[in-house]
Amino acid sequence: MRGFYAPPMSHEIAELMLRDTAWQQEKITVWNKQHWQPRLTCWYGDARSRYTYSGIALTPNQWTPTLLKIKQDVEQATGTGFNSVLLNLYRDQNDSVGMHSDDERELGGAPVIASVSFGETRTFRLKHKTRKDLKPISIELTDGSLLLMAGDMQKHWLHGIDKARQVKSPRINLTFRTIYPG
Repeated sequence: MRGFYAPPMSHEIAELMLRDTAWQQEKITVWNKQHWQPRLTCWYGDARSRYTYSGIALTPNQWTPTLLKIKQDVEQATGTGFNSVLLNLYRDQNDSVGMHSDDERELGGAPVIASVSFGETRTFRLKHKTRKDLKPISIELTDGSLLLMAGDMQKHWLHGIDKARQVKSPRINLTFRTIYPG
């Protein structure tokens, strides 16, 4: 959904996030090797919303008023409640996230993930895990847009954000999700 947040509101939110977030660059484990994540992240949520992916164990920071307001807007638009959010900062053309599925046990069997983007437009790529007859899908995630992933999407599809030569300014992505403590 383009224009979920329109300028100047989207720009104000991006500035707040850039300034007030305790961004970190984590080491991830991929194929039993450790690498620095090619982006910065920060995890927020309810006290019991601990999350682990790619060898990173995340303990939530307390919700900020800005994040709570965005969460409320996203919940109203999607009809889904969320208890956590992963913030991603793609600083420039070199930052990315490889093709993956958000299929960790604590997300449940059919995770609902709402993605809100601020700043630079980036291409969100989707590729079916097994069906080679289905062409990859590309979606331009623009400033202020909302994308919802639900149902069996994480079971059947991979998604990611590639490096992009033409990108010169930051993109912030908020991925709201529900963690089921285990």
